[in-house]
Amino acid sequence: MNVFKNIYNYRELLKNNVKKEIRGKYKNSVLGVLWTFLNPLLQLAVYALIFPLILRTTQPYYVIFVCIGLIPWTFFTASVSQSAFTIIANGNIIKKVYFPREILPLSVVTSGMVNFLISTIIIVAFCFIYGLGLTKYIIFFPLIMIIQFILQLGIAFILSSLTVYFRDLEHFVQIILQVMFYATPIVYGKNDIPEAFSFIIKLNPVAHLINGYRAIFYDQTIPDMKSLSILFGASVVFCIIGYLIFKKLQKGFAEEF
Repeated sequence: MNVFKNIYNYRELLKNNVKKEIRGKYKNSVLGVLWTFLNPLLQLAVYALIFPLILRTTQPYYVIFVCIGLIPWTFFTASVSQSAFTIIANGNIIKKVYFPREILPLSVVTSGMVNFLISTIIIVAFCFIYGLGLTKYIIFFPLIMIIQFILQLGIAFILSSLTVYFRDLEHFVQIILQVMFYATPIVYGKNDIPEAFSFIIKLNPVAHLINGYRAIFYDQTIPDMKSLSILFGASVVFCIIGYLIFKKLQKGFAEEF
């Protein structure tokens, strides 16, 4: 329970770090926080042009379909990418000042969640523009988001600590994320996967999250609770393991800078 006590005691540092992460992302940018909307919208415009017009996809409301997959994916990739070098980026502070080191990966994932919540406005807007609106199943949105947060926090703990000792890991992460993009139902549906490769989707936790978001926004039905329950339990265990790895490796952080 010490971890929760430490985070509470340093809650102001956490809050300031989250603000710094959000502001730093748009530092010296003319449009600032507007890029939270513009980035997914510009990506969405590309996919909305290529797949319906060039590749002739017949998916109804394809713009909403892709948007619901793209925005959670952006949350995932941003948290994973930034957490990989968050300890290294704060190396000078780590050498000079004591504070709970877990504040750093936690700040990255929390700031990513704030950006995700802001970007979700785009999904809601498209749902109303295309006449779908929202249904009672929106109550499952916080549950799916919390599961994603816990999963990404576990990944952040592991990556942020390992990258201190293996600097090349940051580059491998980018390659893995590129591969995962095509192994995740973002621009295509879960039913478009050939049966022989369906195991890829089943083993991909991000795929289950996106399918959950699509269920409540696009299909407007209850998400697969069995799948989400398993993922929730697995994410909690993974997060605990990630924290234990982080706790073990953080003892040597200062010596690596």
